[in-house]
Amino acid sequence: MIQRGNRPLLTRRRALLAGGAAVVGAGALALRACGRTEAPVDDQGRVRLRFATDARAGAEHGGFYQAVAGGAYEKRGLNVQIVQGGPGVNVPQLLASGAVELGLGASSFTPMNLVASGAPVRAVAAFFQKDPRVLIAHAEPAVEDLAALAQLRGRRFLLAEPQAAGLWVWLKATYGLADDQARVVPDRAAAFLAEPRAVLEGDLTVDPHAVEQAADFTPQVFLPADAGYPSYGGLVLAPNAFARDNAGALRSFIAASAEGWRDYIRGDPSAADALIRRDNPEMSQALLDQARARLRDNAVVDGGDAALFGLGAMTEERWRAFFEVASRGDVYDTGLNWRDAFTNAYLPGRG
Repeated sequence: MIQRGNRPLLTRRRALLAGGAAVVGAGALALRACGRTEAPVDDQGRVRLRFATDARAGAEHGGFYQAVAGGAYEKRGLNVQIVQGGPGVNVPQLLASGAVELGLGASSFTPMNLVASGAPVRAVAAFFQKDPRVLIAHAEPAVEDLAALAQLRGRRFLLAEPQAAGLWVWLKATYGLADDQARVVPDRAAAFLAEPRAVLEGDLTVDPHAVEQAADFTPQVFLPADAGYPSYGGLVLAPNAFARDNAGALRSFIAASAEGWRDYIRGDPSAADALIRRDNPEMSQALLDQARARLRDNAVVDGGDAALFGLGAMTEERWRAFFEVASRGDVYDTGLNWRDAFTNAYLPGRG
């Protein structure tokens, strides 16, 4: 079990909440699945969709904001409102209550958790082909990759709970790490800077930059996705009933979002960035620029399955690999129907 100080932190069922919002509202979602759930139409005849993100607005949501700013949603007959996430915002709860039609999941754990709880919600697109969780270490020339980092004994991994618990399951299974190496501490960044052999878990778009600004050295940054961590990120979540009753609108939303992400990563992001900064005034342009560059340079959006099948793509092979790792780590029962966590039916060119 991961420790907070000297106390156990992570049990099997607590691990079930790793990597995404807590599972709530399954009963409400099940009740809503019994009725019709057509999305409303505005006075211009556009389908109105509310889309809840999982955090305060940033480059991680840039493609969706670009689709708003560039008119990709509007030209497909959609009126999309982005509902900004943040502390205390629970995307599954918003879906369960009907406060939003669609939501964003941080990792493959989010829809899998919902399946495990009996909630009829699936991932319908993955706009991050790589989970952007990273491991940050003090510079050591002899450490060239994640395997070499993990093989060095005596490392203490500073995790953000609960987001990193899922990643920790994979790290243990892949590199033979022990739970007593993982800690959750109040100020992870300060603890990392004070401990040369510590490894900081964080977000690709935020934490490497923060460490660079606070330290007098350039840290080493390792992306577990490049070493085989199979989780997707940036997952669009849709209740099954909503998808069933609004298939055309959902396909249009995914196609427009793919266009937005293409333009945000490879084109001019200024219009989207203006909307992001309007929603989140604490976000500076410098932070957005470095975050977008990290997403682009690490092929988070357009690498992996997206390079073969288009932006938002998912494959059964990746989902199977993810489930096998998580179930071996005792996160999910081996009999769970993991295929219920996703569908490709609404991706461009499908259905």
